[in-house]
Amino acid sequence: MQIFKEIGPLKLHLQHKRKEGFSVGLVPTMGALHQGHLSLIHASRQATDITVCSLFVNPTQFNNPADLEKYPRTLEKDTSLLESAGCDVLFAPETASMYERAEVIHFDFGQLDKVLEGKFRPGHFSGVATVVSKLFHIVEPDHAFFGQKDYQQLQIVTKLVEELKFNIQVHGVPIIREPNGLAMSSRNQRLSEADKTRAGILHESLSDARSRLLAGKPWTEVQKDIIEKINKTQDLQLEYFELTNRNDLTNTTNVDIKNGILLTACFVGSVRLIDNMLI
Repeated sequence: MQIFKEIGPLKLHLQHKRKEGFSVGLVPTMGALHQGHLSLIHASRQATDITVCSLFVNPTQFNNPADLEKYPRTLEKDTSLLESAGCDVLFAPETASMYERAEVIHFDFGQLDKVLEGKFRPGHFSGVATVVSKLFHIVEPDHAFFGQKDYQQLQIVTKLVEELKFNIQVHGVPIIREPNGLAMSSRNQRLSEADKTRAGILHESLSDARSRLLAGKPWTEVQKDIIEKINKTQDLQLEYFELTNRNDLTNTTNVDIKNGILLTACFVGSVRLIDNMLI
C-alpha cells in the first residue's frame, strides 16, 4: 500500500494509473477504522482496480469543538488494517493541505440538511459536502463508497454528485453490527462495555418498531412506546426516533411504510450514536 500526505504526488500517481486503464474507487473516512470501514474497502476492491482510502478528521463538519477534540485518532492501527484489507492507496493529509485558508464556501441542500442530523448539528452537512467535494476533485474516482449507517450523509453525497455533475457512481454499503446489534462506529471506542450493552437497545428498538409497523400498528403509538422505553434506560438520552420517506427524509406524514426508513440518534453517556433501519 502506498501512503500519500500531499495532494500533488497523489494526483500524479493516480494519473499514471488511469493512463494504464485502471479504474479508481474512493473510501472517504475519518479514521479510527473498524469492520464497517473495511467492508467499504472490500466493496471498492470488488468494483474497481485501485482502491484509495482517505483518512482525514474533517474539522468543518464538527459543530461541537469538544467532539472534534475527542474524536479518536489511530493512524498506525488504521494503516495496518488497511494494508491487511488490501487497500492500494492511503491518503492522510494534514489540515493545512485540505484547508489552506478559512472556509468561506457553504452548501445548502434545502430541507434535506435541515431535518434529523441537520436539525441537531447545524452546519454539519455543509462541512461534509465541502470535504467530500475536495476529495472528489483530488482523487477523481470512478466510484465512491459510503456506509448506510450515516444514511442522511449518503443522501447528501448523492445529491451533491447529481447537482455538481460529478462523474462518479456513489455506492451505499450495508451497516456492519456488533453481536448485540449495535451499529459499528468509530465513536464506539469511547463506550464502556456497560455502555455498549445498553446501546444495544437502539437496534432492538428499530427492529421492534419495524415489526410493529409492518403488522399495521399506527406510527404515533409505536413512536411513543419506543421513546418511553429508551428514555427509561440508564444513561441514555434520546434526541430523535423518526419514521420518514427513505428518498428525501423530509416527509414524516403519510409515509409509505414499504418505502420508509426509521432513523434515530441517542446519547449513551456522553457519546452520541446514530442508527437506522429500512422498512
